[in-house]
Amino acid sequence: MPALRRSQIIALTISSLLFMEQLDGTILATALPAIASSLHVDPVAASVALTSYIVGLAIFIPASGAVADRFGSRTTLMTAITLFIVCSILCGQAGSLPVLAFGRMLQGVGGALMVPVGRLVLLRSVAKSELLKTMTWMMMPATLGPMLGPVLGGFITTLLSWRWNFYINVPVGLLGLYLTWKHVPQLQEKQSRPFDWPGMGLAGGGLALLSFSAEMISHNARPYWLSAVLLIAGACLFLGYFRHMKRCPNPVLDFRLMEIPTFRLSVLSGAASRLAAGSFPFLMPAMLQIGFGLSPAQSGMVVFAAPIGALCSRLYVPRLFRRFGFRTVMMTMGWGGALAFGAIASFQPGWPLWTLTLVLLASGAVQAIQFSAYNSIAYADLPEERMSNATSFYSTFQQMMLSAGICVAALAVTVSRAVQDHPQAVAADFRVGFLVVGALTCIAVPVAARLRPDAGANVSGHATK
Repeated sequence: MPALRRSQIIALTISSLLFMEQLDGTILATALPAIASSLHVDPVAASVALTSYIVGLAIFIPASGAVADRFGSRTTLMTAITLFIVCSILCGQAGSLPVLAFGRMLQGVGGALMVPVGRLVLLRSVAKSELLKTMTWMMMPATLGPMLGPVLGGFITTLLSWRWNFYINVPVGLLGLYLTWKHVPQLQEKQSRPFDWPGMGLAGGGLALLSFSAEMISHNARPYWLSAVLLIAGACLFLGYFRHMKRCPNPVLDFRLMEIPTFRLSVLSGAASRLAAGSFPFLMPAMLQIGFGLSPAQSGMVVFAAPIGALCSRLYVPRLFRRFGFRTVMMTMGWGGALAFGAIASFQPGWPLWTLTLVLLASGAVQAIQFSAYNSIAYADLPEERMSNATSFYSTFQQMMLSAGICVAALAVTVSRAVQDHPQAVAADFRVGFLVVGALTCIAVPVAARLRPDAGANVSGHATK
């Protein structure tokens, strides 16, 4: 089998896992009222079904690279997928909120091991000259996950039951299990390094507290002082981790990777864009339903234009970067993302929906091109022996920024509502959210401008004079 064909199969195998993990992270957003009614709890309390997943994900992402190095990539992936499938069935059968929260947390553990380890397999299985094309293959199905989640969740909950939001993971997981067993190589470090247990406790605990506090803020959960306490405690644990990292030869999260220019600029520039990506599934459906009066099904069909645009754009990604290079494309797409959010914010009730659909198509295309760039150039100059630490670090930072996007957007909407004295959130409040996040995405442009014109040329094939 030719090397490129093999890399495409591995990429699609990993993308099926990424699709399942990202879909599961967002599919319950529209099902929370039904869950609360079925389990006889308050709808606000039912949000623990979201937060418990984030906590499990945040705690174990830093350890993913070390686990794969010790036990092997195929073994780690198959164990993580099996755990994810079993916990999906447990969540679907849950008769109480504590059981559901426990199952969701264990699901987060499975998700934390699936995606970073899958990315590590891909990085170690393909040449850097094929990395951009292979990453494009991997991200195609996975692009649908975050935006398809609320749409699919609404339809499944309405037509079947909220429990089927978990059961759909079973066939996808079984397919991923088979493909992993058949196509994913067993990559393993010959000499495993000592695991950083103190760092795991500090970094994982800090991430869990920060993620939980961000989720509480995004849902406007009370008491407010608890969110502040969790935020401060998480920050203190992270400060403790930085002190520990300086003395540890093999830390679980190695911030020394930021000394590599292409990796550092990818992380920092990508942070601004991922704020937007994290905020979009929260802001867009809420504005359409609350601000414009659309039904969940109607808003879902409008929002679905974004992943369609993303899928279409990925067909041209390799040629785009080969022609213009990473630096130019990343700067252009940074402005494009900000303009797209500004255009969405300008949309008024009563305007034809097809105009918003066009904007969402463009927005999805811009995000797809951006993330193809970030996920490729981050590893362009990394030596092989640092790939494991890099995937753990990159995945952790990615998850933090996606969660922060929800928090920033929710805070902007809450402040706008308070300043304008609105009893309930209205379209104008969500427009403020889009403007704030859109302004923050502009940070990606000056950061990307610091790249060399020939940065990542070994990945893109871009020729510079």
